[in-house]
Amino acid sequence: MFFMSQMKLIFEKQWLHALLLAVLLIAVTLASKLEDINTGMFLGISTPQWFWLAIVLPIMHQVFVWFCWRIQLHGHLLYKAFGKLSYPVYALFFFTLGILRVLSVFALAISNRDTLILNITILKTFAIIITIPALYLLYSVMRYFSFKRASGIDHFDERYRSRPLVRKGIFRFTRNGMYTFGFLFLWIPALWYASMAALCAALFNHLYIWVHYFATEFPDMKRIYGDAELTAGK
Repeated sequence: MFFMSQMKLIFEKQWLHALLLAVLLIAVTLASKLEDINTGMFLGISTPQWFWLAIVLPIMHQVFVWFCWRIQLHGHLLYKAFGKLSYPVYALFFFTLGILRVLSVFALAISNRDTLILNITILKTFAIIITIPALYLLYSVMRYFSFKRASGIDHFDERYRSRPLVRKGIFRFTRNGMYTFGFLFLWIPALWYASMAALCAALFNHLYIWVHYFATEFPDMKRIYGDAELTAGK
């Protein structure tokens, strides 16, 4: 009975994750049929290969985060396996997958460059404009929030659970600056290189991270911080 209740908590809201991911994958598959999305090559790798890599990596990343967060939060299984190294081991894979996720979109944009039939000056101007809030988000994370909290250390270290929710920097203006502005970094290469495939991958990434928020992060935050604290902090 205890095992079943634990599994229920681990898979909480993952039906929503699976459903919305399926919808996004259907849309991405349809988009991948477009000729302009399949044009180009970079480092000897074709655009379709870069494109699907840029889709698979965020799925790997977010499924990995869900699994680690939930088995740690509801069973301390990573701590039982790795002891004090549980968070460093998790963080190594978290940040590696995160960096690869960004690099894959940059590589895709270069491979598929000049496939958006829009004025390149306008596209680059938009790329510069959205860089401003993205960099402010990065500054706010480093100055007020920390990359540890951004990666979910509160699932591993209970000392972080007593800290107040951050409402400084960019977090003064939005409840979730990480997902609202952080993922603008993925739009920058798509606009700068005028890449239709990278634009599609950036959109997938930005929509899919909100799937993670509603299916995984928000339920976890309610359990860690409580409804009253979240409401007060927001």
